[in-house]
Amino acid sequence: MPKSKRAKVVHLTKTQKKGKELTLRLYANIRECIPNYPYIYVFSVENMRNNYLKDVRADLAGDSRIFFGKTRVMAKALGDSPSTEPHPSTSLLSPHLNGPCGLIFSSRTPSDLLAHFSTYHPLSYARAGCTATRDFVIPAGMLYTRAGEIAVEDDVPLAHGIEPTLRKLGVPTRLEKGRVMLDEEFQVCKEGQTLGSGQTTLLKMFGVATAEFGVEVRAWWDREKGEVEVVSGGNQGKGNVLEEMDVGGDEDGFGGFDEE
Repeated sequence: MPKSKRAKVVHLTKTQKKGKELTLRLYANIRECIPNYPYIYVFSVENMRNNYLKDVRADLAGDSRIFFGKTRVMAKALGDSPSTEPHPSTSLLSPHLNGPCGLIFSSRTPSDLLAHFSTYHPLSYARAGCTATRDFVIPAGMLYTRAGEIAVEDDVPLAHGIEPTLRKLGVPTRLEKGRVMLDEEFQVCKEGQTLGSGQTTLLKMFGVATAEFGVEVRAWWDREKGEVEVVSGGNQGKGNVLEEMDVGGDEDGFGGFDEE
């Protein structure tokens, strides 16, 4: 039987890809910022969280501008070699653009910016693939919402409706008069262990945040000196996200990350 033309699906909205447009805009904006700021910093991110990076962007909005886009585009804008660099020595920053990293154009001195980042380390829930930063054990007995993380008198018993989920995650719980009970303590994770999805689910369920967001400066360019200073011990390539990040979003490369 021939297919009815009346059954055709008509989409009322259409979106156009802006990949090339955003790439060209990112390149142009970086080139435009180079002569307007005395310092350019290459920074890396550990335990990437979009909301925390946006907080950093807001904190530095008065005297700085942050770009967090494709590393190859940012490196191209800074120059691949002395012959293609827009300003002397900016190409020396390009080798440091690898992994989860970005650029900060700022009027702040290196000492001020390093001090600012050294105090900003908010915690969030770990994701699968992260390394456990501590041991976590669910104590035996009646289970509470924080599993011993706070005093019992400040906690409340775990809702009985969660008990089936715990058993699916491998925790040998049982119900007794509407209370969730655990006969023996259960080790969720050990420090240094790579976390799986079940372990991160349990950590989040009991409110245990172990992933520390951090921004670390790898190197910076000083326009007055025409030199690049490399920070010793920088965590190049360190983090729990993909090495090449196609973030999309606005012209600074923001807006394409997954929220927690």
